[in-house]
Amino acid sequence: MRSPQVVVVMEVTGTGKTTIGVLLAARLRVPYAEGDDFHPQANIARMSAGVALTDEDRRPWLDAIGAWARKRTGLGGVISGSALRRAYRDRVRATAPGIVFVHLTGDRALIEERLARRQGHFMPTALLASQLASLQPLEPDEAGVTVDVSGDPEEITVRVVDALRELERSSAEQ
Repeated sequence: MRSPQVVVVMEVTGTGKTTIGVLLAARLRVPYAEGDDFHPQANIARMSAGVALTDEDRRPWLDAIGAWARKRTGLGGVISGSALRRAYRDRVRATAPGIVFVHLTGDRALIEERLARRQGHFMPTALLASQLASLQPLEPDEAGVTVDVSGDPEEITVRVVDALRELERSSAEQ
Protein backbone atom coordinates (compact mmCIF):
# COMPACT_ATOMS: atom_id res chain seq x y z
CA MET A 1 0.00 0.00 0.00
CA ARG A 2 1.06 3.53 -0.80
CA SER A 3 1.11 5.08 2.68
CA PRO A 4 0.47 3.65 6.11
CA GLN A 5 -3.23 3.75 6.91
CA VAL A 6 -4.90 3.82 10.27
CA VAL A 7 -7.56 1.11 10.21
CA VAL A 8 -10.39 0.31 12.62
CA VAL A 9 -11.50 -3.32 12.47
CA MET A 10 -15.17 -3.14 13.43
CA GLU A 11 -18.25 -5.31 13.97
CA VAL A 12 -20.21 -7.07 16.68
CA THR A 13 -18.63 -9.24 19.33
CA GLY A 14 -17.39 -12.63 18.15
CA THR A 15 -16.48 -11.77 14.56
CA GLY A 16 -12.75 -11.92 15.21
CA LYS A 17 -11.89 -8.20 15.46
CA THR A 18 -8.91 -8.88 17.69
CA THR A 19 -7.63 -11.91 15.79
CA ILE A 20 -7.94 -10.21 12.40
CA GLY A 21 -6.66 -6.91 13.80
CA VAL A 22 -3.46 -8.52 15.08
CA LEU A 23 -2.89 -10.40 11.81
CA LEU A 24 -3.65 -7.31 9.71
CA ALA A 25 -1.26 -5.16 11.73
CA ALA A 26 1.47 -7.76 11.25
CA ARG A 27 0.83 -7.84 7.48
CA LEU A 28 0.89 -4.05 7.25
CA ARG A 29 3.87 -3.83 9.63
CA VAL A 30 2.13 -1.34 11.89
CA PRO A 31 1.20 -1.40 15.59
CA TYR A 32 -2.01 -2.97 16.81
CA ALA A 33 -4.17 -1.60 19.64
CA GLU A 34 -6.97 -3.56 21.31
CA GLY A 35 -10.03 -1.32 21.37
CA ASP A 36 -11.35 -2.94 24.54
CA ASP A 37 -8.31 -1.58 26.38
CA PHE A 38 -9.59 1.96 25.75
CA HIS A 39 -12.83 1.38 27.69
CA PRO A 40 -13.11 2.99 31.11
CA GLN A 41 -13.41 0.37 33.88
CA ALA A 42 -17.06 1.35 34.40
CA ASN A 43 -17.86 0.28 30.83
CA ILE A 44 -16.17 -3.07 31.29
CA ALA A 45 -18.10 -3.62 34.51
CA ARG A 46 -21.41 -2.81 32.76
CA MET A 47 -20.71 -5.14 29.84
CA SER A 48 -19.47 -7.92 32.18
CA ALA A 49 -22.81 -7.66 33.97
CA GLY A 50 -24.64 -8.06 30.66
CA VAL A 51 -25.70 -4.41 30.47
CA ALA A 52 -25.46 -2.78 27.04
CA LEU A 53 -23.57 0.51 26.89
CA THR A 54 -25.38 3.75 26.19
CA ASP A 55 -24.15 6.35 23.73
CA GLU A 56 -23.02 8.42 26.73
CA ASP A 57 -20.99 5.44 28.03
CA ARG A 58 -19.30 5.08 24.64
CA ARG A 59 -18.19 8.70 24.17
CA PRO A 60 -14.94 8.56 26.21
CA TRP A 61 -14.08 5.24 24.57
CA LEU A 62 -14.67 6.59 21.06
CA ASP A 63 -12.66 9.71 21.86
CA ALA A 64 -9.76 7.58 23.12
CA ILE A 65 -9.81 5.49 19.94
CA GLY A 66 -9.88 8.67 17.84
CA ALA A 67 -6.95 10.13 19.80
CA TRP A 68 -4.89 6.96 19.29
CA ALA A 69 -5.72 6.98 15.57
CA ARG A 70 -4.83 10.66 15.23
CA LYS A 71 -1.40 10.02 16.80
CA ARG A 72 -0.84 7.24 14.25
CA THR A 73 -1.79 9.41 11.22
CA GLY A 74 0.93 9.04 8.60
CA LEU A 75 2.50 6.20 10.58
CA GLY A 76 -0.23 3.59 10.27
CA GLY A 77 -1.90 1.39 12.80
CA VAL A 78 -4.73 -1.04 13.37
CA ILE A 79 -7.23 -0.84 16.21
CA SER A 80 -10.27 -2.97 16.93
CA GLY A 81 -13.58 -1.59 18.08
CA SER A 82 -17.26 -2.29 17.54
CA ALA A 83 -18.05 1.14 15.95
CA LEU A 84 -21.55 -0.20 15.38
CA ARG A 85 -23.30 3.05 14.50
CA ARG A 86 -22.55 5.70 11.93
CA ALA A 87 -22.53 8.33 14.70
CA TYR A 88 -19.77 6.41 16.51
CA ARG A 89 -17.65 6.21 13.37
CA ASP A 90 -18.27 9.89 12.68
CA ARG A 91 -17.07 10.73 16.19
CA VAL A 92 -13.83 8.80 15.64
CA ARG A 93 -13.42 10.38 12.17
CA ALA A 94 -13.86 13.86 13.64
CA THR A 95 -10.64 13.29 15.58
CA ALA A 96 -8.84 11.18 12.95
CA PRO A 97 -10.24 12.18 9.52
CA GLY A 98 -8.15 9.80 7.40
CA ILE A 99 -9.18 6.65 9.23
CA VAL A 100 -10.45 3.62 7.29
CA PHE A 101 -12.95 1.08 8.63
CA VAL A 102 -12.87 -2.66 7.99
CA HIS A 103 -16.36 -3.99 8.64
CA LEU A 104 -16.22 -7.72 9.40
CA THR A 105 -19.52 -9.39 8.60
CA GLY A 106 -20.80 -12.88 9.07
CA ASP A 107 -23.74 -15.15 9.48
CA ARG A 108 -25.30 -14.89 12.94
CA ALA A 109 -25.06 -18.66 13.47
CA LEU A 110 -21.31 -18.56 12.76
CA ILE A 111 -20.82 -15.67 15.18
CA GLU A 112 -22.84 -17.42 17.90
CA GLU A 113 -20.76 -20.58 17.39
CA ARG A 114 -17.54 -18.59 17.80
CA LEU A 115 -18.87 -16.87 20.90
CA ALA A 116 -19.80 -20.21 22.44
CA ARG A 117 -16.17 -21.37 22.06
CA ARG A 118 -14.61 -18.12 23.34
CA GLN A 119 -13.28 -18.15 26.90
CA GLY A 120 -12.04 -15.46 29.23
CA HIS A 121 -13.67 -12.44 27.57
CA PHE A 122 -15.76 -9.98 29.55
CA MET A 123 -18.40 -9.55 26.82
CA PRO A 124 -21.22 -12.07 27.34
CA THR A 125 -22.92 -13.81 24.43
CA ALA A 126 -26.22 -12.34 25.63
CA LEU A 127 -25.21 -8.89 24.32
CA LEU A 128 -24.88 -10.11 20.72
CA ALA A 129 -28.56 -9.44 20.01
CA SER A 130 -28.33 -5.82 21.21
CA GLN A 131 -25.20 -5.27 19.14
CA LEU A 132 -26.83 -6.70 16.02
CA ALA A 133 -29.86 -4.46 16.62
CA SER A 134 -27.59 -1.40 16.90
CA LEU A 135 -25.41 -2.23 13.89
CA GLN A 136 -25.46 0.24 11.01
CA PRO A 137 -23.29 -1.11 8.18
CA LEU A 138 -20.79 1.14 6.45
CA GLU A 139 -22.44 3.59 4.09
CA PRO A 140 -21.13 4.31 0.57
CA ASP A 141 -19.66 7.66 1.62
CA GLU A 142 -17.61 6.14 4.45
CA ALA A 143 -13.98 5.20 3.84
CA GLY A 144 -13.94 1.49 4.41
CA VAL A 145 -14.45 -2.05 3.21
CA THR A 146 -16.73 -4.92 4.16
CA VAL A 147 -15.25 -8.40 4.46
CA ASP A 148 -16.94 -11.72 5.25
CA VAL A 149 -15.58 -13.63 8.26
CA SER A 150 -16.13 -17.15 7.00
CA GLY A 151 -12.98 -19.21 6.72
CA ASP A 152 -9.86 -19.23 8.82
CA PRO A 153 -8.16 -16.07 10.15
CA GLU A 154 -5.43 -16.12 7.49
CA GLU A 155 -7.98 -16.30 4.65
CA ILE A 156 -9.97 -13.46 6.18
CA THR A 157 -6.85 -11.33 6.62
CA VAL A 158 -5.88 -11.85 2.97
CA ARG A 159 -9.38 -10.71 1.94
CA VAL A 160 -9.03 -7.63 4.15
CA VAL A 161 -5.63 -6.70 2.67
CA ASP A 162 -6.96 -7.20 -0.87
CA ALA A 163 -10.05 -5.08 -0.11
CA LEU A 164 -7.92 -2.29 1.39
CA ARG A 165 -5.63 -2.32 -1.66
CA GLU A 166 -8.66 -2.07 -3.94
CA LEU A 167 -10.06 0.79 -1.86
CA GLU A 168 -6.74 2.60 -2.08
CA ARG A 169 -6.56 2.00 -5.83
CA SER A 170 -10.11 3.32 -6.31
CA SER A 171 -9.38 6.39 -4.17
CA ALA A 172 -6.23 7.16 -6.16
CA GLU A 173 -8.18 7.04 -9.43
CA GLN A 174 -10.73 9.61 -8.25
